Amino acid sequence: MNNRYALIMAGGVGSRFWPLSQSKKPKQFLDILGNGETLIQQTFRRFKSVCPEENIYVVTNNDHKDIVIEQLGTKPDKVLSEPVRRNTAPCIAYGTFVILKDNPDAIITVTPADHVIGNEEEFRKTINKGFDFVSIKDALITLGVKPDKPETGYGYIQVQQGDHIKGFDKLLNVKAFTEKPDLKTAKLFIESDEYYWNAGIFIWSAKSILKAIRKFLPEIFSTFNEGKSLLGTTEEDNFIKKAYSSCQSISIDYGVLEKADNVFVLEANMDWSDLGTWSSLSDHTQSDVSENAIVRGKAYTHDCTGNLISITPGKVAILQGLNDYIVVETREALLIIKKEDEQKIKLYLEEISSHDTF
Repeated sequence: MNNRYALIMAGGVGSRFWPLSQSKKPKQFLDILGNGETLIQQTFRRFKSVCPEENIYVVTNNDHKDIVIEQLGTKPDKVLSEPVRRNTAPCIAYGTFVILKDNPDAIITVTPADHVIGNEEEFRKTINKGFDFVSIKDALITLGVKPDKPETGYGYIQVQQGDHIKGFDKLLNVKAFTEKPDLKTAKLFIESDEYYWNAGIFIWSAKSILKAIRKFLPEIFSTFNEGKSLLGTTEEDNFIKKAYSSCQSISIDYGVLEKADNVFVLEANMDWSDLGTWSSLSDHTQSDVSENAIVRGKAYTHDCTGNLISITPGKVAILQGLNDYIVVETREALLIIKKEDEQKIKLYLEEISSHDTF
């Protein structure tokens, strides 16, 4: 267990959950589901069951380091601050070099801070199985979830069916990665047994992922490798500011996993959601007979069907004649948008980008 580590990526802005999620407090720091825990608190708690608490690191934006420490009660040296956002590859490189300095034999699971896991026992079994495999193999694992609907907001992984790794059931060789497909393509994927949603949760040894980054993203590797002796010292912050200013913004999926030949998919039947959109909350919220889901607050509906509603507690809303809409109200803003158009929220936010509040 002492070689097991977790790296939680908590640098996202959560713009698709506007107006509840805002730059000063993105969705990972909110109790989106109304169960008494923020999303990052749920993630931290889950990973305490698969590795020692002192082996859990969080990478977040400079502006949110204090929020992480406050919500998790973790030590400041376990929270790594990014001066600017550069996607997941630099984030993972930074965290891995820090962990490697602590333990050269580290095996690491990497996860976003804002995913929802329904079956936590299955989650633990899956992560433990992945840890067992990467402790004996030079392998890069990504968790795959069997799709149950033609979701266009997820990436997909095609696997070589029937080619399970000996001794590790549900572990499959990767054939190809596919970015977020259109609806027609997603429906074809659903009909095939070869496709999984890419859950964005990874398992590998520190040595394996750094070897892959060195091969496929040599500039990022060199940047962090040159300053690795400064990690954990008073010079770390200055080094990281300089490193991030020169790093390209690129995902670990595109930069490494789509190019490497030692990537595997571990099937995970754990009721997973990346909670990427307001609509995705419907799967985690009880709906009325007309399929209206009230996430928070109090709302009365008349001749309404299929809506998702979030109202500031203490206020009351009355809706009439709305079908398949998202209605979100906060103290500062009101969002009313068709579900089918919710991907446009980011575009609409550009219209009010000059307002510091948002």
